[in-house]
Amino acid sequence: MNKIRFHTDEQVERAIAEALRRRNIDITTTPEVGLLSATDEKQLTFALAQERVIFTQDDDFLVLHQQGLEHYGIVYCHQNSCSIGEIVRGLILIWEALEPLDMQNHVEFL
Repeated sequence: MNKIRFHTDEQVERAIAEALRRRNIDITTTPEVGLLSATDEKQLTFALAQERVIFTQDDDFLVLHQQGLEHYGIVYCHQNSCSIGEIVRGLILIWEALEPLDMQNHVEFL
């Protein structure tokens, strides 16, 4: 079974990526891949090309989804609505329960 691979935009706490890596979940972050201050569209294009589900707390990604921009999946959590632990648990649950194809052009809310 293929597993979801994640990418985080630049607003996401680094601790989230670190916690997922400790569980052997494949995740890249915006600074690591040289996309700091890249547009949201570029972030989605990168994630799509890499077959990664993007985790974000930026409402603009929901707008891009509604506009029909193709993506490999978006996991969204409203800013300050969940603790880092809750976000990590939610992402692990998605990783355990869903396959990459389940997420294509789909938004999952935490």
